[in-house]
Amino acid sequence: MSAVLQYPPDLLFAISGHVYAAGLPASASSLDPTALGEYGIPTALPSSMPPSNWPEPIVRRTLANLCLVNHAWYNAAKPWLWHKIEVRLPRSWLSLVEEIAGGDDGQNTEDSTALAVEKSIQAATKVALASTAMAGASSDEDALRKWKESILESLCGPDGSIPPELLSPPASRDPSPRRLRNKSQSPARWKIMRSISDAVQNVVDQNEPGVYVPKLQDPHPGRFVQHIDFNHFRTIGMRRSVEEGVTSRFVTGERVQALLKEMPNLRTFGATEYMDGALTLDVLNELFLRGSPSRGRGRPSRGRGLVANDANDLEEENRERRQDCKDLEAVDLTGCVSAVFVSALTEFVNMRLLSSDGESSGSEDEDRRDSGRSRGSRSVRFAREEPLTFPGLQRLCLRGVKSIQPHILTPFVLAFPSLTHLDLSATRVTPELLAALGGSSAKLRSLALARCIRLTGGSIKNFLIHAPAAARIEELTLYGDRTFPSPLSTEDLGDIFSLAPCFTSGELTYLDLSSAPITKELLHDVCRPQPKLRSLGLSYIPDLELGTIAQFILSKAANVEVLTLISTSPELDWGRAGAGMGAPRGSARQASLALHSQVIGPLCTPPYVSILSTTPIVPQARTRLRVIELSVPALTGLGAGAGMWRIIRSKGGRGWYVDTASGWVGGELKRELPTGHPLRQEMERLADANGNVSSGVGWHARKMEVLHAYGMLGREDGLYGAVSFAYQG
Repeated sequence: MSAVLQYPPDLLFAISGHVYAAGLPASASSLDPTALGEYGIPTALPSSMPPSNWPEPIVRRTLANLCLVNHAWYNAAKPWLWHKIEVRLPRSWLSLVEEIAGGDDGQNTEDSTALAVEKSIQAATKVALASTAMAGASSDEDALRKWKESILESLCGPDGSIPPELLSPPASRDPSPRRLRNKSQSPARWKIMRSISDAVQNVVDQNEPGVYVPKLQDPHPGRFVQHIDFNHFRTIGMRRSVEEGVTSRFVTGERVQALLKEMPNLRTFGATEYMDGALTLDVLNELFLRGSPSRGRGRPSRGRGLVANDANDLEEENRERRQDCKDLEAVDLTGCVSAVFVSALTEFVNMRLLSSDGESSGSEDEDRRDSGRSRGSRSVRFAREEPLTFPGLQRLCLRGVKSIQPHILTPFVLAFPSLTHLDLSATRVTPELLAALGGSSAKLRSLALARCIRLTGGSIKNFLIHAPAAARIEELTLYGDRTFPSPLSTEDLGDIFSLAPCFTSGELTYLDLSSAPITKELLHDVCRPQPKLRSLGLSYIPDLELGTIAQFILSKAANVEVLTLISTSPELDWGRAGAGMGAPRGSARQASLALHSQVIGPLCTPPYVSILSTTPIVPQARTRLRVIELSVPALTGLGAGAGMWRIIRSKGGRGWYVDTASGWVGGELKRELPTGHPLRQEMERLADANGNVSSGVGWHARKMEVLHAYGMLGREDGLYGAVSFAYQG
């Protein structure tokens, strides 16, 4: 017998957990795009070469191989293999629904569930007999029948959580047409298995007190899933007609709902514009009402005990099922603008988050209509007079959700009192929402308010200076461009720089003030030193000179690695000539010389060292700057670059001027890497690709990463990566 068979299950589970953790990025990112390849043993330090983590395909393949070793390793590795799901292809999505939820056809699902219940009861009965003192009676059919009747009687009692029709197999039912019963009334499989195990244990305790019966093993892996996202999901290229795309969708609300019901431990959920038509009201209920809101924690005590406990009430059944689920921690709804989602979110907010006092003024008409309702429905309505809150959710991304009106967006965001990451870029957020958020119990660490056209400079200033929720912000983006410029004034910036706790503390690691009216005096005289700042956005500020920016980085932000200068500085703005644009301020050659002489030379080039020195000295650059984002005309003027500095373009319209010989190696930022170094070769490969790269290539993300809590310094690929690094706006 192999020695590994003698290891305790907890040890095997811990080993599998470490294998899974080896594929997670380090908490401190190197800021560089992920390089796939064999570059040595990963290190948890900020490092690009070797990488900070093993590639995810290697981790998944390792866990899959562990599942094939023996039964013990299978039980230990399977939960980690199903821990994270990324939906990519339509056919794999359908297979996933079949594997976890047993399909999406109502009648077939009910029949298969009934068969599973029958088999589970049979197996539980045999396990109970084997675990009791009557071991010799395990083959006695009469004893087996009596045990089964006792278990069924326990399951059919007044507190039974399994519908009676599921306790009889389909073959024994009277032939009848399809029952007009909502399939969601059937409890989730994981809850059925737990109910059967509890019933068996109760029967055994009555006959043989103190005897433990092993729990039934549920073959469906839904209970292991803690992360699911549709970031990589696409239907492009399948040659489907427009009619098929409308009538035969792959990701439907029914399928998503069936899947969510079988995932009691789900913690993070990511949606995209490619499947937002499946975000129906039932799906939103399954997402947000699980955990604390169904246990009563998310609702004030007023009227909590007045809800009628009607066994036939579908909503009550769903509430009881959701009580055993975990609270969601992160939701990403980037770009979800479909009419189905907007209508569902509007209805969800009106039903769950708004008090009845503010919903309508026709109280007399409502009283007349309510007079004919049952006592149970009146008590349910009274219990909902107070709005819900969701204390478990900590990270929320609504970037690009432009169709949600402010009167719906405001109560929805305020319903999450424990937020640490919030992305409201390109939404209809209002000053009222910002003011209310400032008075909430949220402790924001990362905040994105890019291109929010309804915000005013005064509202942003008051929030950053006076709001307790903004005191600990480490990542802040107030990005604006020529289309939607920043609403801040020079006076607002002066107050923010001198009074806002997130600026005076020196804890900022990511900052984007693009299009804000920043002046030389603000940077040199008012702004405090920012020693932890790594990524700085100063685009669309045409009158801010390069010398001013270089002096600020040299004196107050020497650890900045990434700097964005799109359409900033008169020295770089040579490409503005054209109809209605006026004469250019310079030439491409002058812009290139200014960039190298005023920024790259003083900040990025190690000083010269005399060769007559008797002791070896390794020269270091005065700052960590190594990546500069420029506009397309400015990059075109740079040609093929100069020496180690090359142009790397994203899959979209963004591009960077990069020191390909610099990067994090083994936890240390090194410059002038040799030509054969793998990091330098990888950067040069990206430069030679000329934009033919993956969507995750780029620096200075424009989208917040919320599913894993990496914030604005996190790395993403797929559609999320395209929003982060490919698009200009």
